[in-house]
Formats: sequence, structure tokens, C-alpha cells
Amino acid sequence: MHGLRSIFFSATLAALGCRSAWAVDFVKEIRPLLENRCFSCHDETAKGGLNLEAMVEPAAFWREPKAWERVLTQLRDHAMPPAKKEQPSDEERGQMMDWLAGTLEHPDLAKVPRDAGRTVIHRLSRLEYNNTVRDLLGVDLRPADSFPPDGGGGGGFDNNASTLFVPPILMEKVLAAAGDLAAVAKPERVFRARPSEGKDERTAAQENLEWLGARAWRRPVLGEEMAGLLALYDAARKRGESWEDSVRLGVRALLVSPAFLFRIEADRAGTGAQPISDYELAARLSYFLWATMPDDELLAQAVAGKLHEPAVLQAQVLRMLASSNARALAENFGSQWLRTKELGTTVHPAPDKFPEYSPALRDAMAAEPIEFLHGLLRENRPLTECLAADYTYVNAALANHYGLPAVEGDAMQRVPLAEGNRGGVLTMASVLTLTSYPRRTSPVLRGKWIMEEILGTPPPPPPPLIKSLPSSEKPRDGLTFRQQLEAHRKNPECAGCHRAMDQLGFGLENFNAVGTWRDKIADLPVDAAGQLPGGERFAGAAELKAVLLQRKDEFLRTLTEKLLAYALGRGLGAGDWITVREIARAVAQDGYRTQRLVLEITRSFPFTNRQSRP
Repeated sequence: MHGLRSIFFSATLAALGCRSAWAVDFVKEIRPLLENRCFSCHDETAKGGLNLEAMVEPAAFWREPKAWERVLTQLRDHAMPPAKKEQPSDEERGQMMDWLAGTLEHPDLAKVPRDAGRTVIHRLSRLEYNNTVRDLLGVDLRPADSFPPDGGGGGGFDNNASTLFVPPILMEKVLAAAGDLAAVAKPERVFRARPSEGKDERTAAQENLEWLGARAWRRPVLGEEMAGLLALYDAARKRGESWEDSVRLGVRALLVSPAFLFRIEADRAGTGAQPISDYELAARLSYFLWATMPDDELLAQAVAGKLHEPAVLQAQVLRMLASSNARALAENFGSQWLRTKELGTTVHPAPDKFPEYSPALRDAMAAEPIEFLHGLLRENRPLTECLAADYTYVNAALANHYGLPAVEGDAMQRVPLAEGNRGGVLTMASVLTLTSYPRRTSPVLRGKWIMEEILGTPPPPPPPLIKSLPSSEKPRDGLTFRQQLEAHRKNPECAGCHRAMDQLGFGLENFNAVGTWRDKIADLPVDAAGQLPGGERFAGAAELKAVLLQRKDEFLRTLTEKLLAYALGRGLGAGDWITVREIARAVAQDGYRTQRLVLEITRSFPFTNRQSRP
């Protein structure tokens, strides 16, 4: 019945336009429900940090659309009102959900804030620095590996400009690295021009520094800047240094310049959002897709002033995605989104309980999602395969760990999966291991991971002084581990979040703490059944993934938010909400194709514009 009402409601919205969702339903039907069911907690007291009473008028509603998305999720998951409160009827809950879903799907664009966002000058991250000097100078050195660690922010990514600080020790290491790099740079990168008949030494030096400088600084070297570089060259020659060493001194100056170490975007005249320059767009593209400097073809389009043209921009993005350099996007974004970087740092399964967890197996676990995401990008496969796929990437060690037919060698290779329990990021051993404790699985951690990284509905922090669960999965006081967890959930302070979180995690209980399949826990059959507060039932990983596929649009919006934050190098704000919705809608209409997501981000308003200072 409720499904039929939803279909009718959607058809009505399409016929009447967005104003119907507000004017027709809200005053008579929705506001009374909010007053009766929500405002007692979510008024000026703002329980949970949410004051709905102040957000229900049209203008105020669109200042906080992300908060209303949370409300919709809480209603659907029966997380609100809390279990101890009087519950709305199914009809009332359905009315509120329909109204919210329809209103959010058909926003009043005149009232929705749109902000291109400002980003502070963006220091190259350690990865970006290493990749840039590799491509600029043709060297195999990785000097940034000794730099201080990068911060994290903007959705948890280490390319967030606001956390890429410049401590004094970093500048000391940058100065030392510049000297080393200038000394070992490939001659063909530094000395493209040499003194000859008709070209004196100083002219040849200038040509070399102009060519290399335009690539190092991602824009042409200006006249006064070139004068400074040549002054260094002149001083070195006067000291009796060789022509080559004098040019290399200019190269050192290029590498310690703020124009190299930072991606600096200029403010435009006026206020509000302004298009970025073609050179700035080239840098945004290259560091988003390749984590390195623009190549010659991308720079050529910037020099020609054509990069903002839609056809040129799309052609360049597709060309870049077809390059092997695009693996950097899968590796750097994927390992941070899925948090698999933690396998090499903070995740340590107990050696006595899981002796099979070796460095070789750990490295294969970490490589699997990177190869998987790179395949999605390269082959333009549907993003829904992140939730459920009939293939994965393994080497000999990981295939053995999964119980798959044997493959040979250490190289990762694509293999088919014959049954539905494996497939997709959720059932990769890397994710299953990092969402476990050293000696046991954790339905709580796994459910929390799904809510955060797949559905975009992170639960609030747990209340203080809550008794922790045992570290072992063995029965205790006659209760299985699952029964102990269910007893823990009876605490009213815990029940709201755990009603959905634990159930999601139970669906993965056939996988142990390092991702191996199991049928029993402590000699008892595994209970991998779950029921979500909305009524959906499942048993095991395959059925859990089927449930999540029904919510693929929530996953798409979550992934869009994360990839957009990574692309922009900043956290998202209220002004980015409509951009996320627009991108996700376009991707869904194109069959959830992976390259469409990247294309829509690169042509989006915040990616091609910059908010000027007042």
C-alpha cells in the first residue's frame, strides 16, 4: 500500500511541479505531524544538534537541506522518534517521508544556496610532490617520503588544502630536496636548448628555464619572475660556475618557489563566483585524476584558452582516464575512502589466532580494491558493482585466502566469482579486516562502516560510560556473542543507533576477522540473518547486498560527496548540496557509469569556479 502511495505521489509531483510538494501537503498535513512528533525535542533546545522548528519555513528549509536528508533517513530507518517515544502510524510516517523525498528531489532553485567555495592556497601533498618531480624532471627519487605526514580532512582525504600546513621542518626538507633533484634531473628535461651559433649562453639558459618553469609552475613564468631566475644564473656565472651548474641553480629556485609548492589560484575582480583560468582548470584536472602536474597536451589546451569548452574538457577527461596515470585516482582516493591505508598502520589481527595474515596477504588485500576501482574507471563499468559484482581481483595468496580456484604469481588478476557472497567492496578482505577487532569480528564496526561509507548516514558518537563488549566470540554466561550484543542493545541509550547498525553487521558474520568464509562460530552455526527497522529481512552477505542495491541512489550520493570533496581538495558545505544532487541525478540517468561521475564532477559549478573575496 505504501509503495502504491509513493508511486502516486511521484507522479503527482511530476505533473504539478515542485511547488506542490510544499504548498499542497505541508500546511495541512506535514507541519501538524512535525509539531506532534518532532518539535518536543527538536525545538530551540535542539536535541541532537537539530532545531527543526526553526527550519520548516521555505527559506529556512533550503539553508539546511542536508539536515532534512538526515531526517528522511531517520524516519525510514525507524530511528526517530526514539523507541521510548510514541510512534507515528505507518500512514503518518509515510506522509512525512513522501513529502520530504519529493521536496528534496524537486528543490526550489531560487532558494537553494549555491557557493563555488573558497580554497586556501593548496600545498602539494607528499604524493603529489613525488609524482610531480618524477614527471617534471624524469627522476625516480621520492624525496617527499621523508617530509612530515600530511593532515587529513575534507571527507577524510589527505589532499585537503586547509590541513596541508607548512611547518619549519618541511621547508628545510624542501630546500634539501630541491638541491638533490636539480643535481640528478635528466639532462633532456633541463637542457632542451644549448648555446650554439646564433644563440648565446644566456638566451639558452632563459629558454630552458621558461620551458621547465611553465611546467613546474603550471602556468607561464612572468617577466619579473624570469628576471629573478636569470639574476641567479648571472651571479653563478660571475662566480665561475659552469653554464650547466648555473642553469641548475635556476632549477633549484623553481623547485623552492611558492608557485611550485602550492597550487595558487588568483582572485578575480568583483564578488561572488568567478570562472577559474584555463591554467588553473588544467591543474585541478591533473591533480584530481593523476595526482601530478598537467602534461603537455593539457597545457597546450590551456595555452589555447580552449579548456573550458565543454567538448574539449570532456575529451581531455576521457583521454586522462584512459591513461595508466589514472590508477593514481583509484589508489589515492580509493585507499582513503575505503580506509584500506590503515592495513599497513593501525590494523593488526592477532598472530596466534590468524597466523595466515602475512605481509604478502596484507598487501594483496590492500591491492584488491585499488585494482577493482581502476577497472571501473578504465572500463566505464556501473558504480553499482561497488555493492555487488560477479568478479574481483586476486593473486595467488588472496585466491587461496578466499578459497577460489588457484591462480599463479603475485600479480593481481581479474577472476570470476561463482556465488554471490563475495563481490563488491563490502566483502573484500581488506574492508572486513579493518572493521574487525584483533581477535574477533565486530557487527557494530561493520554496520557502522556501511552506514558511513555506503549509505552516508554516520551514527552519532556513543554515549560515555557504556560497558564494552568482550574481546572473544566465545559464548559467555550461556549467551552466544550475538545474544550478548542484543542484550547490550537493550540499553535505551544504545538502541536508537544499534537497531540498524548491528543488523547490517550481522549480515557479514560468515566472514571472520580477516575475511575468510566460515560456517560456524565456537562450534555453533553462524547466524547471519538481520532485519532492518524498516522491515527488510536478509540472511547472509548476498541478501544484504541485495538490500543495499535497493538503496543505490543513497550510495551514489554518498560516493559523489566523497569524490567531489577529494576533487576540490576541501570539505563540502551547504552550498554544495545542489551540486551533489545534480551530479548524482545525471550519473543515475547514464546507468550509474563510473566515467559519468568523473565527467560531471569536472564540469560542475564548484570545480570550474572559485568564490572571490568580498
